Amino acid sequence: MNPHAKLIFYTSLLLGTTITISSNHWMMAWTGLEINTLAIIPLIAKSHHPRAIEASIKYFLVQAAASALVLFSSTINAWHTGQWDITQLTHPTACLLLTTAIATKLGLVPFHFWFPEVLQGSTLTTALLLSTMMKFPPITILFLTSHSLNPTLLTFMAIASAGLGGWMGLNQTQIRKILAFSSISHLGWMAIIILYNPKLTLLTFYLYSLMTATVFLTLNTIKATKLSTMMTSWTKMPMLNATLMLALLSLAGLPPLTGFLPKWLIIQELTKQELTSTATIIAMLSLLGLFFYLRLAYYSTITLPPNSTNHMKQWHTNKSTSTLLAIFTSLSISLLPLSPMILTTI
Repeated sequence: MNPHAKLIFYTSLLLGTTITISSNHWMMAWTGLEINTLAIIPLIAKSHHPRAIEASIKYFLVQAAASALVLFSSTINAWHTGQWDITQLTHPTACLLLTTAIATKLGLVPFHFWFPEVLQGSTLTTALLLSTMMKFPPITILFLTSHSLNPTLLTFMAIASAGLGGWMGLNQTQIRKILAFSSISHLGWMAIIILYNPKLTLLTFYLYSLMTATVFLTLNTIKATKLSTMMTSWTKMPMLNATLMLALLSLAGLPPLTGFLPKWLIIQELTKQELTSTATIIAMLSLLGLFFYLRLAYYSTITLPPNSTNHMKQWHTNKSTSTLLAIFTSLSISLLPLSPMILTTI
């Protein structure tokens, strides 16, 4: 892709995200979401592979439908209340439609079918953007309207996402699809707590983005896209594979790694709200996800292929990527001891 075109698309992504997260009028938020959608489509389709073209069309259709629902929801609310302010969403039908629209944009169950397919058709770098940066504007809208969302629908979608995200990731061999179902599962954890402690949802999203960025950047460095290629990747960069294992276990939410912090806080908050049964169910469902994270970790570090590999160790790597990867890996593994300091910010 032409570097100038790429610069325009990345700048548009930043612009769209900034417009949405800083707006308090529904039309401005909708405009930001549309700029984001139009900027990411060429990045998905840039490889010109039929699967990439299919992924970009699926992405466009789903996001266009979700954006239309956002517009429809805000118009109904403005018609009945005369308010275009995002925080003044009060009409029940508008609240229901917005919950559905944001769930579609994020990929919450039962509106999740597009996400694994789109991620599978994208490159690892674009998949990283789709899993992290493209989720930020809808999460922000969810944060701003958390007091007026439909609680029954949101709780159902959250538990279903945590369960189905873990369940459907079990039999996958493509790493991008596994990470897509991992994303759906994590979104379930974010959605369950948004009604009770919205700031905790944002903290969970930030830490999830950090850990996912680490995994995607590592996979991009070792050029692994399916489980069979992970088995031979340890010969290229043994140390990087060891840190990948820790990042995956952190994503699974095992103590004493960073990923344990949001799950611990969410379970604590749900227990405070006297939702012990919900906390128990969602904690049990996270064990499904733990299985495929362990399988990924096992494939990347413990399994030896039956025949010898001819890969040379890569001593010379891209310096800027290596520095970024080192910072991200350190943060995604070792932030748990800093949790008292993190908790003072939320």
